[in-house]
Amino acid sequence: QVHLVESGGGLVQTGESLRLSCAVAEGIRPIFRMGWYRQAPGKQRELVADISNRGSTRYGDSVKGRFSISRDNLRNTVYLQMNNLKPEDTAVYYCNAYELQRDYWGQGTQVTVSS
Repeated sequence: QVHLVESGGGLVQTGESLRLSCAVAEGIRPIFRMGWYRQAPGKQRELVADISNRGSTRYGDSVKGRFSISRDNLRNTVYLQMNNLKPEDTAVYYCNAYELQRDYWGQGTQVTVSS
């Protein structure tokens, strides 16, 4: 079992920045892939960004050039730096870990961007 501890999020204005963090609570080997998804009211959950234990990244089209994902394998922690935030980035952001063909999810953290 993998438990994810999220931090960050909050209320910001358009153009500001936030950083989200997500750590694996258990002291285990680096998780194969970790990342962030988001879900806005009335919409499906979508990929924001993720990163493999070897540093390979994927980004959702709407955040390319504004968001950056990184990870610390020693701490099994993933970071999402969000710059130039827009109102359409408002959503609940969920940390995701994928390991041994299983998905694990954090409890979610709210990001609200006011115009």
